[in-house]
Amino acid sequence: MKDNIGFLLSDVSRLLRRRFDERARLIGITRPQWRALAALTRQEGVQQGALAELLEVEPITLCRMIDRLEEAGLVERRRDPADRRAWNLYLTPKARPLVEQLRAIGEEVHAAALADLAPAAVADFTAGLERVRANLLTPIGAEQAHG
Repeated sequence: MKDNIGFLLSDVSRLLRRRFDERARLIGITRPQWRALAALTRQEGVQQGALAELLEVEPITLCRMIDRLEEAGLVERRRDPADRRAWNLYLTPKARPLVEQLRAIGEEVHAAALADLAPAAVADFTAGLERVRANLLTPIGAEQAHG
């Protein structure tokens, strides 16, 4: 198992999430909440259903999560002008400093994780992971059609 890249990637990902979660909990944010807030920083105004798909959660699960974030004054729902049945989601001004705290926590966790690697090694590692991701995003069979 030690040399299996899938296991190693999964384990590193789990440990990064755990370390981040420990720090985020200190400011009162759960993992699902910080994932939702992070997604909204990248796609503010997204429809609630699309955010559920993006986060890979059931719509009802996301609805409850957004309810809690709305009650905390961090997110607001606005009716979609093109579809009165849909809600678009926006961060509130109160959320912005919290998002910045979460971003800083993320940077600290990543810095700690990469602390013993030279900048060139980090660049090579990042490039390698980007290549792996690109390979996995290629539809099955497409690589054979081009080869």
